[in-house]
This record gives sequence, structure tokens and C-alpha cells, in this order.
Amino acid sequence: METRIALFQKKEIRKTIHENEWWFVVVDVVAALTDSPNPTDYLNKVRRRDPELAKGYGQFVHPLLIETSGGPQKLNCANTEGIFRLIQAIPSPKAEPFKRWLARVGYERVQEIEDPELATKRTRALYKAKGYSDAWIERRMRSIAIRDELTDEWKKSGVREQREYSILTAEISKAAFGLTPSEYAAHKGLQRENLRDHMTDLELIFSMLGEAATTEITRTKDAQGFPESEAAAREGGTVAGNARRELECKSGRKVVSRANYLTASESTKRLRSGRDA
Repeated sequence: METRIALFQKKEIRKTIHENEWWFVVVDVVAALTDSPNPTDYLNKVRRRDPELAKGYGQFVHPLLIETSGGPQKLNCANTEGIFRLIQAIPSPKAEPFKRWLARVGYERVQEIEDPELATKRTRALYKAKGYSDAWIERRMRSIAIRDELTDEWKKSGVREQREYSILTAEISKAAFGLTPSEYAAHKGLQRENLRDHMTDLELIFSMLGEAATTEITRTKDAQGFPESEAAAREGGTVAGNARRELECKSGRKVVSRANYLTASESTKRLRSGRDA
């Protein structure tokens, strides 16, 4: 599972690699095209209005695992060809710009296959465009690398099911922070947003520590299968949890925070608005 965020006219569209091409979350595309407050309802109405679309919907839309604030979830996705079919059924002045955007994204995927470093550069540029600081971006990129190393180790250990990945991730988070990813996201007031994109510096650091420790324990103990990997995940998370509690004891401040980038962005907007006035 490789979930990323793409921007179309400042609208976030989640995408993932499947069979070596980008697949896009359908409700995100509908939201971007229509600005509907309830894209799921809008899509259901379109399907009822267009019998041909409804008939062929299951042929080009497939549920794929997408990283969400509550952990990986299966969401309906479509590739470029499928999205083009969907666009035909949605009257929107954004249709043509969106088609050009899709073509460019598809071309970027070809470039990334030829030069994987381009993907990293584009991820950095996306965070920069959304207003994140260079220091935060460095930590976030490092956290992505640490996460990739951990999932590679889980694959070697025989962990295959995405549900198992979710459980292992929840074990690390629970031991490190006292919250599962879904509980953590709710604590921050997030809905579909990526939890780690809304972590503070310290939260990211302890998240990285928990996953790096889990990788090391999994590797050194040669954990095999899900039960042994789960025990290693709990131990790795505990390493981060102990370090977090020690810092909290010495600093007198909690690491787990309700702060998130959404509220921080709104505060910045209000501050700028006040200056402009």
C-alpha cells in the first residue's frame, strides 16, 4: 500500500499504486469536480441517473486499501481510464482541466518508474506548497522511509494481509502513545486526513522511534509470522512509550497533542486576514 495525496485546484485527491499505475479515490474525485458537501450521495444520484454507468461501475471501480487517519481502509478507486468514464457522467466546468490534470499525473508515474527519486522530490514539493516548514518536511520524509523499512521487514516475516498491517500499526501506536491511530485521529479532530501529516515534531519523533525500534526487534529476534511480529510491535512501541513518559515527566508537558495542521492553518489564515484588514 502506497497512499499519496495529489492536489487539483487545492482539492486533495488520494491515490495509490495498483498494478503499477495510479488509482484514485472516487469520492475525492467527485468532491473535486462538484464541490459537493456529500460526494457519496452525489455519486449515488449520478449512478441512478445514468444506467450505463451503474451497469459498468463495478468493472472500473475497485476497493483498494487507502491510508486514512483511522488506519488503512478499503475505498472505491478507479484508474485513469475509469475516472474518464466517471467524468462523462458528471456535468462540471472542471471536467476538461481535470482531464488534463489526470494525463499529467499519469505521465508523472511513468517518470517515477524510470527515476524513483522524482517521487520523493514531488512529495517534498507538495508539503512545501501546503505550507509545511522545511524542518517538518525533513522529519516527515524520514518517517516515511522508516515506515517503508518496517513494512519491508514485516513482509520478510511473512505478514501479508493488510488487516494484519493495521493491527501491528495499532499495537505500536497504543504502546507508544496510549492511543490507536483511529483514537489519535479523533483526538486531533481529523476525519479522512492522514494522521502523520498532522503530528507535531515530537509526535513524529516518537512515532519514528516506535517503528524504528520495532524494525530492529523484529530483525534481531527473527520474528516470523503474525504472532511474533505482533509481540515485536508491542515491544517496539513500548520503547517509544517509555521514552515519551520520561520526557513528559521531566518537561511537565504532554507529548500527545490536539494540535493539527488544519487548525494551525486556520489560525494562520485568521492572523493574515487581521493584518490585511
